[in-house]
Amino acid sequence: MAQSDTVDRILDAAEVLFAERGFAETSLRMITSKAKVNLAAVNYHFGSKNELIHAVFARFLTPYSATLDEAFDELEAESQGDAPSLDRILWALAESTARMPQRNDKGISIFMRLLGLAYTQSQGHLRKFLEEEYSEPFGRFMRLLKEATPELSAVDRYWRIQFMLGATAFTMSSSDALIDILEAKIGVETSVQEIAARLVPFLAAGMKAADKIQQPPHGH
Repeated sequence: MAQSDTVDRILDAAEVLFAERGFAETSLRMITSKAKVNLAAVNYHFGSKNELIHAVFARFLTPYSATLDEAFDELEAESQGDAPSLDRILWALAESTARMPQRNDKGISIFMRLLGLAYTQSQGHLRKFLEEEYSEPFGRFMRLLKEATPELSAVDRYWRIQFMLGATAFTMSSSDALIDILEAKIGVETSVQEIAARLVPFLAAGMKAADKIQQPPHGH
C-alpha cells in the first residue's frame, strides 16, 4: 500500500468516525479497524491522536484558506478601495466552499459537523492549532465583516457572528437530512449549492437586523 494511500485511508476513516462519534469517543483502534491499517501506521504517519485530529482539519482548511484568500483578493480589487458589502463577503465565503474539490458528496457536511464539535467538545489543543495555523485568512474575514458593519458595537457583532456560524454549521452539517426532508414533505429536489444560495441572504439580513433587544417578560 502506497504511503499516500495509507494516509488518505486513515484520514478518511478518522473524519467519518470523529463526525459520527466525537473526538473523545473515537479510539485509534476504531480508526485503524475502519481504515484497515495497523496502529503502527497511525503512529508512524501522525504520532498521536491529537496530531491526527489536526491533520483531519488541515486537509480541508489548508486548501480552503488558499481559495478564500483568492476570493477576498478578487473582492477587494472589485471594490476599488471601498469596503466590500456584507452580501459580497458572505458570497465569497460560500463560493469558496463550493469551489473546493470534494473527495465525496458528503465532504462539506462532515467537515461542518467536525467544526461544530471543535466548539462544543473540550479540545483546547485543536482550538490552539486552528488559531495558530489559520488566523490570517479568518482574521481577514473578521476584518472585512467589521468594515461592512460599522454600525454594530463589538458585542453585537460578536453575537451576530456566533449566530451566523451556528446557523451555518447546523444547516450545512445537516444538509443530507434537510434535502431528504424537503423532498419527502414538499416533493422538491435541491442541492448543497442551492442551500448555500438560500442561506447567504438570510445570514446577511441577520447581521444587518435592527438593533432592538427585547427584554424577557417578568415572571409572576
